Amino acid sequence: MRTRKQLTPLGAVGAGLAAGVIGTLCMDTVRFLRQRRTDGEHNALRWEFAQVRTWQEAPDPGQVGKRLAEAFTLRKLPDSAAFPISAFMHWAYGMGNAVCYSVVSASLRKPHVLYGLPYGALVWLSGYVLLPIAGLYKPIWTYDTKTLGDDLTAHLAYGVGTSSAFWLLSRVSVFSRQL
Repeated sequence: MRTRKQLTPLGAVGAGLAAGVIGTLCMDTVRFLRQRRTDGEHNALRWEFAQVRTWQEAPDPGQVGKRLAEAFTLRKLPDSAAFPISAFMHWAYGMGNAVCYSVVSASLRKPHVLYGLPYGALVWLSGYVLLPIAGLYKPIWTYDTKTLGDDLTAHLAYGVGTSSAFWLLSRVSVFSRQL
């Protein structure tokens, strides 16, 4: 009798966190290579961890983190917090979304790597729905097709990177149990 491995719920969360790191790296690689072609930064680490000196320079994940932190602490955050909060939120968003994907994917009878494509597109679209409500983005129809296409392809890379990593990690015994 053949046994098969089943992912535990905690295993799905753990594999999802790790898959989120891989997916975020895939997305950032697409964006890094794209900006490098236009004679941007050539050092990947310097680009990934570019200093954010003020809240006005902070990217959208940092702005969301600022709003959350200020709402909970009832204190205005100094500009010196812009970089660490922006970096933390960027990675937390990628990993948190991947946990959601992993829990859903682990419950499917036959998870597939290509499910990462609609997942990446859904993450992309959710940003264009939620961030305008937060006042951080304009409505999606105000963006040109190149901007939307560049953003979509980066999110598709995130989705496929996440789903591929999760598929591999879900087969590692540390995340699963024998049935």
